[in-house]
Amino acid sequence: MSDPSGATGIQSDLASFSAHGCHGLSVTTALLIADTARVDDMHEIDADWVIDQARVLLEDMPVAAFKVGALASVEQVAAVAEIVSDYPDIPMVLDPFLSSLPDSGLLDDDMLTAVRQILVPQAAMLLVSQVELARMAETWREGPATLAEDVAELTGTGCGYVLVTGTGSAGGTLADTLYGEDGEIASYSTPHLPGPFIGAGSTISGALAALLASGADPVHAAPAALGFTAGALAHAQRFGMGKLVPNKFFNAAQAAALNPTSTPID
Repeated sequence: MSDPSGATGIQSDLASFSAHGCHGLSVTTALLIADTARVDDMHEIDADWVIDQARVLLEDMPVAAFKVGALASVEQVAAVAEIVSDYPDIPMVLDPFLSSLPDSGLLDDDMLTAVRQILVPQAAMLLVSQVELARMAETWREGPATLAEDVAELTGTGCGYVLVTGTGSAGGTLADTLYGEDGEIASYSTPHLPGPFIGAGSTISGALAALLASGADPVHAAPAALGFTAGALAHAQRFGMGKLVPNKFFNAAQAAALNPTSTPID
């Protein structure tokens, strides 16, 4: 999705890619009318246009990783699933929820079912919050289940890893947990910052895609992406009257500040 505020969607991903030394290509699925406070409206791009955008790029240039964000329709889900299925050796990061959308994509059972059935099985890594995972799980289970059981349902379909954010908080830190096919792999703590922020999740998934494209394995990419996002949030900027936007180029700014100045010699 194209977010004119630059906080989420394609604009956020391109910044995260660049911060990791990757050149990003973009396929637009929707146009948002949005600022840093809220999304007012969304214009869906026809699924055939989504396919044509992707096919032209993929026929022209090699691609090292896919990042799939929020989609606007079941038809788009099917289109993207078809495209990525033609490139099974290219890792795909799936981040299907966008918190800035009015319903965060949580209201449509058909969308959630389609994402779970045909996109999740192709994902090298799935990024979801604990709330988003529970909502997705409602499309297949009838009774209560543990977080680990819900994740196991997804990894059992073929999804490589699931990174669940917001799995706990204590002592001024937040916990995020990485799961694989054999269960929990690791839990990571990052500082709890006051915010409010927009685009934190997009920053994590964009960094994950860039790291996988650069050859990192998912187990090492997860803590690196979370650390990068923690830095981007710690240096977030308020560009408008809404929420703070993560600063993906905080490392570059720090490096520039450390560079010595020189006096020209005539």
